[in-house]
Amino acid sequence: MYETLGLDILPRQAAILLGLALGLAFGVLAEVSKFCFRRAVAGPIGDRRAAAGVWLAGLATAIIGTQLAVTQGLISFDEHRFLATDLPWLAILLGGLMFGAGMVLTRGCVSRLTVLTGTGNLRAALVLVVFAVVAHATLKGILAPLRTTLGGFTLPLQSAALPGSALIWTAVLAGGAALAAWRFSARGRDLVLGALIGLLVPLAWIGTGYVLFDEFDPIAMESLSFTSPSAETLFWTVAASSIPAGFGTGLIGGVILGALISSLSARRFQWQSFESPRQTGRYIAGAALMGIGGVLAGGCTVGAGLSGVPTLSLAAILALISIAVGGALTARLIQGDASLSAAGQATRQGQPAA
Repeated sequence: MYETLGLDILPRQAAILLGLALGLAFGVLAEVSKFCFRRAVAGPIGDRRAAAGVWLAGLATAIIGTQLAVTQGLISFDEHRFLATDLPWLAILLGGLMFGAGMVLTRGCVSRLTVLTGTGNLRAALVLVVFAVVAHATLKGILAPLRTTLGGFTLPLQSAALPGSALIWTAVLAGGAALAAWRFSARGRDLVLGALIGLLVPLAWIGTGYVLFDEFDPIAMESLSFTSPSAETLFWTVAASSIPAGFGTGLIGGVILGALISSLSARRFQWQSFESPRQTGRYIAGAALMGIGGVLAGGCTVGAGLSGVPTLSLAAILALISIAVGGALTARLIQGDASLSAAGQATRQGQPAA
């Protein structure tokens, strides 16, 4: 379709602008709504229902929008990695557990920490840098043998999607998520914000997989994600002359900029840093766990969860469940930890950490 638009820029350049626009929208919406999977799984009891309501509202609209695009023939996931027939079950399970543990240690999943970076949270900024370095090392560096070894344990499947009718699964998953969101959310505004975040997922799939499709200069079909884009953005920043930017780079930059604009306009921007060396060590450890885990699991709570589950991929669903279990178990294990209490004191002085 891209040829019919008559634009003077290449599809890859247009993908950067698309990522920037969607990132700006995500940054604003997520900053206002405090969109965070970690809060829904392991946050304070009073916050869990509200956080789950926002997140599930987003998941419901993401599923409906994505599957509607599939039924209209705009996009197809037949060749996408989410539907690879060899399921790397061990890597997904261990990666999900590691990512879940890491997001609890850092008091936020990667998408939330990207948003918080734009609000002046230096803890989140450091976590993003460490996360990106470790993720890149797992993808292409010294930790790559770990990824390939664990990825070798596969389960061959005839179909990597949920069995049966896609229409029925769409109704079950989206309907269940919407009903739960309605019950959990105390404010209609939160449901609207979450739903708008979810709509960004099919917009990204359609944008990269249909609108920007050019058989002479093809780009990858992708949606909202923070694992590979974080690594790509970091290394593009330090080596832009040899590493080209892409959709993910625009997305990360847009999220930070959107959160910055939102927090400044609402006077929520406030510089924050670490309270103790113990707290710093815990955040760095959590960033490393998320970096490895995000790669092994095939994505983060947004990449494998909000964007992956709408593809009806078994791998994405397994990854999201593993992340949730890892987060819940870790939250129970660190109850009463002194460094966690310090983080809580720090957050009461300004923008909440998650």
